[in-house]
Amino acid sequence: MAVLGVGFAATMIGLSLLLGPKNPTPEKLAPYECGMPAVGNARERHSVKFYLVAMIFLLFDIEVAFLYPWAMALRDLGWAGYWQIVTFFLILLVGFVYVWRKGVLDWGPVARTRPAGAQPAGARQEAA
Repeated sequence: MAVLGVGFAATMIGLSLLLGPKNPTPEKLAPYECGMPAVGNARERHSVKFYLVAMIFLLFDIEVAFLYPWAMALRDLGWAGYWQIVTFFLILLVGFVYVWRKGVLDWGPVARTRPAGAQPAGARQEAA
């Protein structure tokens, strides 16, 4: 069956190479980027925040994946399983609040606010 599958795939690719149209244009050869023209170099550096958000997403995504088997076994687990998942979510909530307070989820420019009545650095007070 595997030989049949690989053979079929190879045959179809070979036929498309032999019988398909051959009129490449620069526009057709350009990489497709979600309908937008590619801008800049693909090897430019990303901010560390990008990777932190990606890791947090993966962490929470995996945690949600563990929620489904727990929901399927809820009747067998009883109240002990219920309190375990409540504790689990409380720990997740503490971690989420921690990364939120650390500013990992802030992607925009940092807006620094001054307390009411405070003057910007370097500003002189006028004598009355």
